[in-house]
Amino acid sequence: MTETTERWDSMYDEDTAPWVIGRPQPAIDELERAGGFTGRVLDVGCGAGEHTILLTARGHDVLGVDFSPSAVGFARRNAEAKGVPEARFAVADALAIDPRSTGAYDTVLDSALFHIWGTEPERRARYVRSLHGALRPGGVLRLLALSDAEPGFGPRIGADIVRGAFTDGWQLVSLEPARYLGRVTPVVADNVAGLAVSPEGLVDAAAWIAEIRRS
Repeated sequence: MTETTERWDSMYDEDTAPWVIGRPQPAIDELERAGGFTGRVLDVGCGAGEHTILLTARGHDVLGVDFSPSAVGFARRNAEAKGVPEARFAVADALAIDPRSTGAYDTVLDSALFHIWGTEPERRARYVRSLHGALRPGGVLRLLALSDAEPGFGPRIGADIVRGAFTDGWQLVSLEPARYLGRVTPVVADNVAGLAVSPEGLVDAAAWIAEIRRS
């Protein structure tokens, strides 16, 4: 792995991760109901495992991977608690997906990982290459990323970042506005001032949702 896991582990160990909302993102739930996931699925940057759990429960062949061992432990406990113990998780570096997985997946899900490299073009390019290797030709990346279209929290990106990253070897099928739910924790408390917070302590933020096909 290319960097320490301490930063990410601490957010799971201390329960301060703003993306851990106790359920899947509504946009991903809706996408699954619309038939957006087919074949073998890789949930990259799976975090608390909500989407891997959702997809497993609905009959998909899915593996959730995360850079953080604490995240993977959290996800496994989450799956047990939600009655889906068969959900599969593994520790993996998204920037260097195991070469033994080359061409192994029909669909890759990225919910709120890509945008963390919004200001790091070299790492973003490595990540895109890693995803390209994991997908079979014709396979589809389903991307949900925080948008800078309005005030929000966390690393937010413009549509130009998405379009510019997925060029050679990719076809951008669609890129549309969406919504993303985040939890107000000390990690983002300074960024949500003035934003509407639900009784559950959630913020509804602007996002992008994209379908990107590997050529």
